[in-house]
Amino acid sequence: MCFRIALMDRPTIEGKSMQGNFFIIMQRLGKALMLPIAVLPVAGLLLRIGQPDVFNIVFVTKAGQTLFENLPLLFAIGISGGFAKDNHCAASLAGTIGYLVLTAVMQAINPQLNMGVLSGIITGLLAGVLYNRYHNIKLPEYLAFFGGKRFVPIATGLSCLGLGIVLGWAWGPVQQGVNAIGNWLVASGPVGPFVYGILNVVFRVVGLHHIVNSLVWFVFGSFTAADGAVVTGDIHRFFAGDPSAGAFMTGFFPVFMFALPAACLAMYHAAPKHKRSTVAGLFLSLALTTFLTGITEPVEYTFLFLSPLLYGIHALLTGVAMAVCQILDIKLGFTFSAGLIDYVLSFGLASRPLMMLPVGVLWAVIYYFLFRFFINRFSLATPGREEDDDDEVVVLTEDVSLRAAAWVEALGGKDNLQRIDACITRLRLEIVNMDEIQESRLKKLGAMGVVKRGDSGLQVIVGTQAEIIADEIRELVTQ
Repeated sequence: MCFRIALMDRPTIEGKSMQGNFFIIMQRLGKALMLPIAVLPVAGLLLRIGQPDVFNIVFVTKAGQTLFENLPLLFAIGISGGFAKDNHCAASLAGTIGYLVLTAVMQAINPQLNMGVLSGIITGLLAGVLYNRYHNIKLPEYLAFFGGKRFVPIATGLSCLGLGIVLGWAWGPVQQGVNAIGNWLVASGPVGPFVYGILNVVFRVVGLHHIVNSLVWFVFGSFTAADGAVVTGDIHRFFAGDPSAGAFMTGFFPVFMFALPAACLAMYHAAPKHKRSTVAGLFLSLALTTFLTGITEPVEYTFLFLSPLLYGIHALLTGVAMAVCQILDIKLGFTFSAGLIDYVLSFGLASRPLMMLPVGVLWAVIYYFLFRFFINRFSLATPGREEDDDDEVVVLTEDVSLRAAAWVEALGGKDNLQRIDACITRLRLEIVNMDEIQESRLKKLGAMGVVKRGDSGLQVIVGTQAEIIADEIRELVTQ
């Protein structure tokens, strides 16, 4: 789950086109998708606390409902701004205009059409692409006022006018196909959640799981709420009162709240006794993070690169957990992730929420013994079990400038950084020369893993400090 923290563009060097790198594009899309998703915790909290079984405050419930009802617009605003090179507000304005024009045209042609969040995603992407292409455009002198960034909302509006006409006639069959897929997934019993759970964990390696999540959580499946409004997606349907919703969220709770903390305990017990005191704080922090908030990447990256097979088993067991919860008819929902906070928040709307607890305990036992077995059998170098390193030691400091300088040096220097972004747990970077990246030094600075894709796509997993680190790096680089 990701928020934009810092952004900087430098000229592309030696013909390495960032737009030509599929991973870079998908990485930007995944990051941009997290901007509107970040609204959901507030929307869910307002919707929940205002309901009759909590505080029974109608206007608070209405505030939450309004955010959910306008998710497509929020996606258009967030994705257009997040996809733009410098995240300028002109891109977000263009995304807003594009969404309003597109939906108005389509509704005028066929009032039965409803693209839902997809309309926001499409117009947001279109606005972001047009911004990156035309934000510096120069028009003839008599039209100069409409040049540059002012041209982008105009171009987006006109583009969405044409797109709306096309989709107004063509979207009907597509909508039927999307609804058929969504209805199949909802009615597929444990099969759909099982496959989705595996894909979610696999795509999480490169931070692209948000793309799959957006379809399952906001598009597939439909439900008519009490006020007659038709809502789509697992999250919106759950909080609108659909008793069948939650199949694509529930299975994460036993894994995030029980299994991964048990994995932390196993790694702690696997460390030599004389080193346990030095890693106890790390594992306690990782376990509490996933238990309370459902942020899992810091734990997962402690074993992903050490044992890909173990990570594969983790993906499989996540899918099984999704299927088991579906078979047991347990239905839980979340607005952020499957941690304790969301468990408490959704408890009153859930079906058989207490049944999740024994499932979670069982998964904790399975994970604990699996991790102990793999660590001991293959001598995995989990925290506390690394070989002593007599090489240069990176001294961590509270001085912001020194800390940022250490990160920049490990990343190959200022000139090696084309673009700096961050999500909740990872730095998302575009690099000039991958050979300049010092992975060992990054790990000494606290990085839990490094993912390279293509000539310039780099992700550095640093945990929940990613926002702070990215901001510090940007400040230093732009000086």
